Amino acid sequence: MFSTLRKSLLQELEASQPSTHFGTGWISGVLSFFLAIAGLSAVVCLYYPQLLTVPEIRSAIDVDLFRIALHVFLVAGFLLACISLILRQNKLLGFTALTLILVAVSLGGANADTSHELTSGIYFGLDWFMLNLTLTGLIFLPLERLFRRNNQSVFRFEWREDLFYFLISSLMVQSLTYLSLAPSNFILDNIQLASVQSAIASQPVWLQFLEIMFLTDFVQYWVHRLFHRVPFLWKFHAIHHSARTLDWLAGSRMHFIEIICLRGLTVIPMYALGFEESVIYAYLVVVYLYSTYIHSNIKFDIEFLKPIIVTPRFHHWHHGIEKEAIDVNFSIHFPVFDKLFGTYYMPKGKWPSGYGVAGHPVPSGYLRQFAYPLKFSAAKANS
Repeated sequence: MFSTLRKSLLQELEASQPSTHFGTGWISGVLSFFLAIAGLSAVVCLYYPQLLTVPEIRSAIDVDLFRIALHVFLVAGFLLACISLILRQNKLLGFTALTLILVAVSLGGANADTSHELTSGIYFGLDWFMLNLTLTGLIFLPLERLFRRNNQSVFRFEWREDLFYFLISSLMVQSLTYLSLAPSNFILDNIQLASVQSAIASQPVWLQFLEIMFLTDFVQYWVHRLFHRVPFLWKFHAIHHSARTLDWLAGSRMHFIEIICLRGLTVIPMYALGFEESVIYAYLVVVYLYSTYIHSNIKFDIEFLKPIIVTPRFHHWHHGIEKEAIDVNFSIHFPVFDKLFGTYYMPKGKWPSGYGVAGHPVPSGYLRQFAYPLKFSAAKANS
């Protein structure tokens, strides 16, 4: 029964036009569904803050304001669910949203007790996932509707896989952060860089920010290029390139091991050279949003920006299915590195005809994709 309900719910979310047009109740149903999930997740976070929230976020959030926002989410979700039930012939989205909201309210809603503490020292970033998803969704969903290049649905092909990647990387934020900072911490523990750190910290913050952008992009360019050129590493990176549709969510599709390697090496300049903490945090916000932007389904094709900064068209060619798109455009911020090292490719006014890996060898599904490079390595070792 649960499997049937799940399948019916996914079919309703992925419904095609014209049954999803304004006035059909689909938009209000989808909004109510996600508000209900966000509300229920927030209530659970209130119940177990030590287990399900990131300490830095927890300490920065005003709990009273959080409760007010949660109350607004639940009320808005309830009203939108009612609108969907009135307008839409298929009532599944509306009824599912109402059920989730009732569960959230039965657990206390905005007044949920926070005394259920689990102090194991291990935490999962459920709050980070919801905050992340809400922020990027609010920014990029309207932009992709207003300035879209391809006329594709929000719930396009493979959206479930990419959302699951988004969820896993958010929930595992503690382990990812620890492992990603390990190389930088090793350098700080074993190499004396006090004079360099002092000189860098004395610079204006705007200059530090630009230096971080150039240094991390330079390191990432070569790490990224290695993941393309070394067969063992390519098997991990192929997961990211297996996405056949690009939008704001597609950039989250990355193998766990690649995330650790890529982040672990690219953050070394930031943490080892002594840049101010506030500048580092500002850069991390910018690079996260910028990475989402260059994968997005947005057609901002401004010619004079091409030689200066990476644009969606530049990075879309990196993901292109064409032969000409193989091993090009490795930069994340500045195309100058690709120009310097002979990997720049930007045919005037043209976009790739499709995306993915030639022949589409990467299987579907998170677990099969996680095992894909590991099985390949094991088979090679035994041959």
